[in-house]
Amino acid sequence: MKILVTDQSGTRHELEGLESWRVMEVIRDWGLDIKAECGGACSCATCHVYVDESWLKRLLPASPEEEDLLYTAPGRQANSRLSCQILLSDALDGLEVTLAPGSAKD
Repeated sequence: MKILVTDQSGTRHELEGLESWRVMEVIRDWGLDIKAECGGACSCATCHVYVDESWLKRLLPASPEEEDLLYTAPGRQANSRLSCQILLSDALDGLEVTLAPGSAKD
């Protein structure tokens, strides 16, 4: 399955992922500029992405822990999510996200 990721410079990438992988893992493993410091443990906000509006309703709601972390994320928007909390599935084939500015490696 594929996800479409726009990086911090505006370049769009089509990435191949596997079912049940975290979106963060796919982005990281393809070498895009994402910190992902906690490795998917939902204990930081360094994998912050903006989910394309047309995909928001297909995602499971954010957990209270994710909401707390997003509250501290620079540049938070209504469509902000942590990419470590989005698991790929057939329903998300073609998911479109944009890397938030604060998710870039230093």
